[in-house]
Amino acid sequence: MPVVDNAIYSSGVRVAHPVTLEDTYRALEGSGGFAWIGLYRPKEAEMRSVASEFGIHPLAVEDTITAHQRPKLERYGDVLFTVLRPARYLDAEEEVEFGEVHIFSGPDFVVTVRHAESPDLAAVRHRMECDPELLALGPEAVLYAVLDQVVDEYFPVLAGLQHDIDEIEDQVFGGDPEVSRRIYELLREVIGLQRATTPLLGALAQLQAGFEKYHTDQELQRYLRDVRDHTVRVVERTEGFRVLLQNMLTVNATLVGQRQNDEMQRMTEASLSQGEEVKRISAWAAILFAPSLVGGIYGMNFVDMPGLDSRFGFPLSIVGMLAVSVVLWLVFRRRGWL
Repeated sequence: MPVVDNAIYSSGVRVAHPVTLEDTYRALEGSGGFAWIGLYRPKEAEMRSVASEFGIHPLAVEDTITAHQRPKLERYGDVLFTVLRPARYLDAEEEVEFGEVHIFSGPDFVVTVRHAESPDLAAVRHRMECDPELLALGPEAVLYAVLDQVVDEYFPVLAGLQHDIDEIEDQVFGGDPEVSRRIYELLREVIGLQRATTPLLGALAQLQAGFEKYHTDQELQRYLRDVRDHTVRVVERTEGFRVLLQNMLTVNATLVGQRQNDEMQRMTEASLSQGEEVKRISAWAAILFAPSLVGGIYGMNFVDMPGLDSRFGFPLSIVGMLAVSVVLWLVFRRRGWL
């Protein structure tokens, strides 16, 4: 049902409970109060009806029907059009879920239009009805209450992001290979939160600039300034998260590169060590090759072979084998192979 709640307030007290929009229009006439109409994903017909009754500019109506607007504040005569992007953190998915709420506030009406489950405007209405003095300040007090609710809901989102960032820090220095993807995805959520919160500072500054011109109540001015202070904190922390995650990406890339270099160094050292062993084996193989060659030739048992009948053949062959082996040993030793 598009109309979630509907009431006429006078002096901070609900004085009428109209069922339909037409009932609201009739009850508002001569009441001396203001109407607060709560809509949830209204159809074009409902929005056209509200716009016709309260003189809302067609451009603002078009923005509300199409939705997907960035946070902003625009004035159309005596009607203030505010767009907010509330958020909540889904810890299991590590995602920030964004909603959208549009607020039309005029001299004797407030129309809130939700396009998602967040924020809980029923809680806002209950809070305001429990504070008649604040509600008696009129439609601008309702605007403040919605702003305050949206900004307050950002803090649990920041807490969820902080928790995941702490986990990511442990992963980065623990060498988790999947951490780069997690950093990137969380950074995307932080940037989304920035887009929802940073423009809100400009909207609140516009609202503050019109305090004197539109004779905003002094107490309400204090409340709105408090909302702006909270928004500044949210924006600053969000920017800090963005910078921190970007630095984490850089640090992680550096650590990955360092680990790869260390691995390459270990492989190089292992290769050099293997090379040294190969050189030693090759050197000893060459040294033993000469005696083996001579022994192999004279072990073929041919009848006619030089030196077989010589008395000094055996000693000479032994001396020759030793001499070649010693020469080879000296050569390899000088080259550092042994």
